[in-house]
Amino acid sequence: MRKFKLTVTVLLLAMLSGCSSTSPIDASKTNQYSKSHALVGQASWYGSQYHGRLTASGEKYNMRAYTAAHKTLPFGTIVRATNTANNKSVDVKINDRGPFVKGRVIDLSQKAFQQIASVNQGIVPIKIDILDDSKTFRYKH
Repeated sequence: MRKFKLTVTVLLLAMLSGCSSTSPIDASKTNQYSKSHALVGQASWYGSQYHGRLTASGEKYNMRAYTAAHKTLPFGTIVRATNTANNKSVDVKINDRGPFVKGRVIDLSQKAFQQIASVNQGIVPIKIDILDDSKTFRYKH
């Protein structure tokens, strides 16, 4: 009986491991986003005045986290924001909506902005690359 249970357990684990997925990100979904969303323009940042407030996704804004606001990209999308003036980049998660100023395509958290430029600059030229759109969601609340 013990040998039977061990055999069944091994077979079950073998079957379950065959169901796991290690496939790469669905490139067609990412390509669709990149064609229909503004991914080049200017980046700005927001900090302490919004720290602790709820974002559009329902998460609390943390100025020390690597997050950002974009007008249309789905919440949970991971993007790389590259300052085209100095080629520094930072990876952030979209968890808010904005910016609402013409020409600006992304609002970075203060921590994220500091990785690519001085906050004294205020705005920088930016290029956005979508890295991971597999964990997107509509609204948290």
